[in-house]
Amino acid sequence: MVNRNKNIAKLPGGYLFPEIAKRRKAYEAEHPDAKVISLGIGDTPGPLPTNITAGLVDAARGMGTKEGYCGYPGQGLDELRQLINDRFYNGQFELDEIFISDGAKCDTGRLQTVFGADNKIALQNPAYPVYLDTAVAMGQTGDYDTDSEKFANVCYLDCTPENNFFPDLEPAKSADIIFFCSPNNPTGATATREQLEELVNFAVKNKSTIVFDAAYSAFINSGDMPTSIFEIEGARDVAIEINSFSKFASYTGVRLGWTVIPKDLKFSDGSSVHKDWSRVFNTFFNGTSHITQVGGIAVLKDSGWEESKAMVKFFMANAAKIKATLEAKGLEVYAGENAPYIWVKIPGKSSWETFDYLLHEAQIVCTPGSGFGTAGEGFVRFSAFGTEENVAEACERLTKAFE
Repeated sequence: MVNRNKNIAKLPGGYLFPEIAKRRKAYEAEHPDAKVISLGIGDTPGPLPTNITAGLVDAARGMGTKEGYCGYPGQGLDELRQLINDRFYNGQFELDEIFISDGAKCDTGRLQTVFGADNKIALQNPAYPVYLDTAVAMGQTGDYDTDSEKFANVCYLDCTPENNFFPDLEPAKSADIIFFCSPNNPTGATATREQLEELVNFAVKNKSTIVFDAAYSAFINSGDMPTSIFEIEGARDVAIEINSFSKFASYTGVRLGWTVIPKDLKFSDGSSVHKDWSRVFNTFFNGTSHITQVGGIAVLKDSGWEESKAMVKFFMANAAKIKATLEAKGLEVYAGENAPYIWVKIPGKSSWETFDYLLHEAQIVCTPGSGFGTAGEGFVRFSAFGTEENVAEACERLTKAFE
């Protein structure tokens, strides 16, 4: 008999978003005529813009020709990596420090293979579930305590309204890996330059490595807020950055992302993180689809970039509408200015109680904050990824639901 990975059994409950889908499906089965509007999962509504679509179509046609055919894509097309380097990092990296992948979420899991089981992690609380769940599967977290709803060997950095959603880092001084997301999913909080300087200096002092999730960096409107950890002096020695085309280019159904591993980054024994990541990446993965990558090139060229910026502007207008609607009802509302999420405290209700209430009373799907960690209890997250029509109708329903 095959032995089970004992760490998989430690994963608490089911993954958040399948549970949301299960509850929605059950409701729709009982109410087949209901028009449910989803402001829950951060999935873009589409369609892809014209120039970006044309890039994908041209690449697909090219694969049917001798000249345009491409086999295994490897670490990534040089043209795409150069465009990423120029658009996001002012050209500061060598191209082989940028690894093209099928998404930030996938790379987070692969990174755990490089780090191994004998590392202690710290993460924001609340946080996107993949950081913790992949650490659990790798065996980094110790046992789960059902009373506290926490793992023994994990340092939870609470992000709350009281600390303006930037945590006290001191409890993480013994952590080897710090997962940090800005703009944050789910709270929408965006770290200032001073806060990221504090984070980098903390990692340097304590010899920690930061895994910085910048998947929502394109949504930052405030010019004084960094869009990359590598804008901070010293970050190349202590940080990895992951990013994704999913949201700013509506690529959730296409799948394209990247990870930057500076060659300056070392393990405790002085060996190269970049070298090990390259070995793991090329062993586990034969590369992102050539068609997808050529589409990514179309995204980052001037015409596609303008289309992407227009989509970001549209989603942020949605966020502003949802936020204004909830604020008008006197609710405790956060974010919505630099991220496509709105983080809301509903008095007198747990996160799942609010979820069920809005599903049954307003036919709206949100995301329970408790699914992101204990500090998310009592909050729900609303996503701005919807059509103009659906967001307008959702705002009307929310106004009535919170009378």
